Amino acid sequence: MADPPGCCHPCATCLLCLYSCHWVTPKKRKGLKTSKCDCSWFLFLFCVFLFTLVWLYFTIVILNDFHNFNEFIFKQRKLWLDWSLVLLIATATLITYSAVLLVLALCLQLCGQPLKLHWLHKILLILTALVVAAAFTGLGIKWAEEWRSARISLQATGPFLHIGIVGGMTLLAWPLASFIYRTRNKGLKVFLLLVYCVVMIALYLAPLGITSPCIMEENQLPPKPALVGHRGAPMLAPENTLMSLHKAVDCDVQVFETDVMVSADGVPFLMHDEELTRTTNVQAVFPERAALNSTAFNWTDLQQLDAGSWFLERRPFPTVQSLSAGDRYQVTKQRIPSLEQALEAAKQSNISIMFDLRPENHSDYQSFVNATLKVILQSGIPLQQVLWLPDGFREEVKQRAPGVQQIYGRKRLQNEKEPLLHVNLPYQDMSSEEIRQYRQDNISVNLYVVNQPWLFSVLWCSGVSSVTTNACQVLKEMKHPIWLLPSSTYLMIWIVVDCVSLLVILWAFLLLKYVLMPFPLPGQSETDVLLTKINSLMQE
Repeated sequence: MADPPGCCHPCATCLLCLYSCHWVTPKKRKGLKTSKCDCSWFLFLFCVFLFTLVWLYFTIVILNDFHNFNEFIFKQRKLWLDWSLVLLIATATLITYSAVLLVLALCLQLCGQPLKLHWLHKILLILTALVVAAAFTGLGIKWAEEWRSARISLQATGPFLHIGIVGGMTLLAWPLASFIYRTRNKGLKVFLLLVYCVVMIALYLAPLGITSPCIMEENQLPPKPALVGHRGAPMLAPENTLMSLHKAVDCDVQVFETDVMVSADGVPFLMHDEELTRTTNVQAVFPERAALNSTAFNWTDLQQLDAGSWFLERRPFPTVQSLSAGDRYQVTKQRIPSLEQALEAAKQSNISIMFDLRPENHSDYQSFVNATLKVILQSGIPLQQVLWLPDGFREEVKQRAPGVQQIYGRKRLQNEKEPLLHVNLPYQDMSSEEIRQYRQDNISVNLYVVNQPWLFSVLWCSGVSSVTTNACQVLKEMKHPIWLLPSSTYLMIWIVVDCVSLLVILWAFLLLKYVLMPFPLPGQSETDVLLTKINSLMQE
């Protein structure tokens, strides 16, 4: 098979060597042809690349919630590792491998070379597909709410994904035109052209189904959501410590969100996990009691624990590496704070405090509620600065501390006796339409946990009141959503992209027709080519 103009023998040989894993001389290469089996493997390669690309997208989306996964693994295995790095490296390896193979195949097709994929590449592609399929399966079984996160992400990326996919499919017109002009199978030609045209028409019309709250006029943008520090500022200081509270105040948060437990001698203190192993050195101080519930320790024992050094050792977030020497020293001095200390710090900083009371299934939960209410009422903090999350004994709390703001972890009911004023929900549980409706009804909506700017932008455009975040230092700096497009501007972008794509596709097919047609197809003689050229000239 002759090499078309612009495709030198050394380049074609190198491309075929990388794709086929063996060196093929130009003389031997003339006898090689792309079989139907080779075409099937190319199609499989293309599907694996798309499959892996979709998984890469999911990987980027779930990074917002990956700290929860790290905590889950620690509870199960007592091993701390930032698994997001492992996931990103593995995904990047798979997508790079399939992308390189696909680029090699497309270049070989443009150069008119046979597609002879080596058996080793075939095995690795099958393994890649199995690994990605297993990842999707595990995600669906153990972390199903992330499917809803992906749907929300499309509101942030939909317009740009559309442009990228249209661009990619437009570039695909070049190798497709090359293949169509080289093959003599008319049925295959018609099938490929039909599929390609259907796909492109669907892509051109895709914006009709793309909706995003950020497609709006500038003057319609709601106010920026308030920030709620999730356990303080856990990227800058150990979670649920006074240092974390003060760092959150520096980030301009309006609410310090935490978790409260009650010690064996009745002292409410800040702690999220039921065990102390993740965020203290309890294994070193009380090794024989390390596996006990946090509520089994009295306050004197709890005060002996270091609640900060783990933060420097395990580095739960990459931001730990950038801490100053002064902050590192302050981290090592952190102890488990009591609720009384946290209320005093919140009162002095003039921020609100919102907390859950854990564990909810404890047999002595009512005494926990009583001890917590007692501390709140004795602290002197204005009750409107206290946001009460626990559902247990809520009516009793309303009677004893009527000034406390009641926050509900559910949506409103149709026949609600007492109208809800504040709701606190996972961000996956509220659609943009529901957020807008709640906002119109003067219901404050707080969504958690929001760490990525793209997600914060979508919720900002939707009109959410506040978000609970680990990354208050990042969201604080955002003065505007990542993108905001008037509908008229988006319509213009849509039309221009589609028109440019159509022109490039037509140009690709017309240009390659005149470049490739002078060269003999497989099994076609030079005389046939000459007669074809004479016939086309006479018709012109």
